[in-house]
Amino acid sequence: MYKERHRQYISYYQSPIGNILLAADDIGLTGLWLEGQKYFALHLDEEQEKIEIPLFEKVKNWLDIYFTGKEPDFTVPLHFIGTDFQKEVWEILCSISYGETATYGEIAKQLAAKRGLERMSAQAVGGAVGHNKISIIVPCHRVVGTNGSLTGYAGGIDRKVKLLTLEKADMQSFFIPKKGTAL
Repeated sequence: MYKERHRQYISYYQSPIGNILLAADDIGLTGLWLEGQKYFALHLDEEQEKIEIPLFEKVKNWLDIYFTGKEPDFTVPLHFIGTDFQKEVWEILCSISYGETATYGEIAKQLAAKRGLERMSAQAVGGAVGHNKISIIVPCHRVVGTNGSLTGYAGGIDRKVKLLTLEKADMQSFFIPKKGTAL
């Protein structure tokens, strides 16, 4: 099957939690990766243009507001590139409110209900969350284990804690696991 390719653009943003690589095409933001995170720049075309398109200005403005500890009052155009299942999970991530959290199990239940199924795998949801290419704006850092474990953030547990703290999330019931895949 022929897949239409869109021209890709990249830019960089200096954040309080490290350098960020931004990627976009003519449809919207396709990537926002923290330097050194798992799956950094995965699926980014080898050919892209480093240019400051208007979308990057909007994304950087969003990030400037976010990193002052405020919730931005506007959205940026997103272009999810992934499987249908991943896109469904990422859409649900976008519905998790600023400063709130959801568990992998809760997201699995939402997906199951949407698809008319009795249940879905929280592990499969975790895989899709972990492959989110648009960190922070698609808030995968707001997903926690059912037991309160702060596991599973491709950007690293320290950054997950910083982002949740920045959003003034209630951190009392959370803990950092001794072992895990994203430590």
